[in-house]
Amino acid sequence: MNIQTKQQHVEATMRLAPVIPVVIINDAKHAVPMARALVAGGTPAIEVTLRTPAALDAIRAIAAEVEGAVVGVGTVLSAKDLQAAEQAGARFAVSPGVSPNLLAAAEDSALPLLPGVATASEAMSMLERGYRHLKFFPAVPAGGAKLLGAWASPLPQLRFCPTGGITLTSAPDFLALSNVLCVGGSWLTPNDKLERGDWSGIEQLAREAALLRAVVA
Repeated sequence: MNIQTKQQHVEATMRLAPVIPVVIINDAKHAVPMARALVAGGTPAIEVTLRTPAALDAIRAIAAEVEGAVVGVGTVLSAKDLQAAEQAGARFAVSPGVSPNLLAAAEDSALPLLPGVATASEAMSMLERGYRHLKFFPAVPAGGAKLLGAWASPLPQLRFCPTGGITLTSAPDFLALSNVLCVGGSWLTPNDKLERGDWSGIEQLAREAALLRAVVA
């Protein structure tokens, strides 16, 4: 699969809903009911971050058992991460930044990558390599909607998923930008609701997020 085809898959995933839930799972038993709640609420693309030992088991369970879910893996840092995610059934990968080794691994992997950038120079470098869909991270500390909006004119080819510090209240500021397809948000799956098994509460948070809309055609 070449970079253009992989980027088409990334774009399709970014267009599934205005928000991609970014999930930290400490207990794999929570994965399936959580994912079902997110899908029912209208946010089917789910990024499970590789920040806990339970992450890969969670991805396997969601990929195998949750109809309608498009499960991806986040915090991908290496070729080993990409390989493990692909074997677990992930359908896309997200990295917080980019490195030569990670990009080389992504070229050899069948897993589509949404790479993270925080500066215009990084975005230009990714464009040169054929990446037109990028994660803007950490969105709020890096400059927020104002900085990302300033890139729209000089970098019109690029589309972004800003992630990092975004909330239900601030998400519309990003989604109103012409170069934003969706945002990533951790507020949909707060740890207290996961630990309590409050799946209806998570579904409600997903429904609120799904009502947001990006302006990009």
